[in-house]
Amino acid sequence: MIEDFLKYQAKTTPSPMGIEIANASGNYLYDVDGKSYLDFVAGVSACPLGHSHPKIIKAIQDQTNKYMHVMVYGEFAQAPAVKLCKKLVQLLPENQEVVYLTNSGTEAIEGALKLAKRVTQRSGLIAAYQSYHGSTHGALSLLGNEKQKKAYRPLLPGVNFIAFNKESDLKKINEKTAAVLLETIQGGAGFIEPKNNYLKKVKEKCNEEGALLILDEIQPGFGRTGKMFGFENYGISPDIVVMGKALGGGLPIGAFSASSSLMKKLEVNPKLGHITTFGGNPVIAASAFATLKEIEDSGIINKISNKEKLFRKHLVNPKIKRIQGTGLMLAPIFENDRIPNYLVPQCIKKGLLLFWLLWEKNAIRISPPLTISEEEIILGCKIICETLDEL
Repeated sequence: MIEDFLKYQAKTTPSPMGIEIANASGNYLYDVDGKSYLDFVAGVSACPLGHSHPKIIKAIQDQTNKYMHVMVYGEFAQAPAVKLCKKLVQLLPENQEVVYLTNSGTEAIEGALKLAKRVTQRSGLIAAYQSYHGSTHGALSLLGNEKQKKAYRPLLPGVNFIAFNKESDLKKINEKTAAVLLETIQGGAGFIEPKNNYLKKVKEKCNEEGALLILDEIQPGFGRTGKMFGFENYGISPDIVVMGKALGGGLPIGAFSASSSLMKKLEVNPKLGHITTFGGNPVIAASAFATLKEIEDSGIINKISNKEKLFRKHLVNPKIKRIQGTGLMLAPIFENDRIPNYLVPQCIKKGLLLFWLLWEKNAIRISPPLTISEEEIILGCKIICETLDEL
């Protein structure tokens, strides 16, 4: 299989990890040789309840037995999508009244940017340096790493950048700004949290200038930070919320939400302001609803803080300078990139799945399923520390 994988499937790098997966269950992956891997990545935060969760599997099977795709998004009333949107609105702040379902987080970003331009009748957009919002052209335009996007220019005009947590940069938000797009917690940059009421100050400046604040919750959303949405930790209600990853419980989905008055702008002048064929797919919507219900009903979010403390207690090693992030969105920082480049493959050999971050090369990503047990946390930390000692 690995030969065919390398030959026929387009790759994102010259040397992918190439583990041949046979099955996955709970917090473990299993390769074709029967080797198990404790999962500290969760599909890059996309599998909040681990793998093959029985309630998600049942929801998928039940819906598949009824119907799958029947019509493009927004024309037919399909119970799974309607239930999902209603549940999301119940979980979101009061100013988030309507949800648009998409196929991925990056498509949700595109829809949110279009909505902001449509509402404000402005074209200026602002994002943060070292941000990541997806790889489609609009999202790429607001990606805060020039090396990653210079090969694809020209991109969207009128895009400006600010440094995350740098209040003096907020003067760049002005009467030409349609929206400011920020990750609630910067992911690729090393799980950087907002400090000193930064997000509140951004929102205040947006209000002063008539711009909209879009918060990208694609990574921190749905329990990873110890709250259903990451922005709840900072006392902020954005104008538009973008969601993805964990929402599908392991299936591809995205969504963006706003008030009814804002979202109606996509219905007229022109009609079909945003179109998607498979957005709101009933099978995926059923999976997402089951995922949200289990996260909510199980009380798993209430355990995230203690799990974070356990990680911080057991991830102690002279080679770890500090641990950035919050909840189960943690990034141990090292002195140089040689350490993570050694650590990740060596831990995989020992049966612990780790991964890198996009822009912060001196770090590793720790974003396990929310279902990770205390015993599994201690075991994984032990493997990491022992491997660091071998370097």
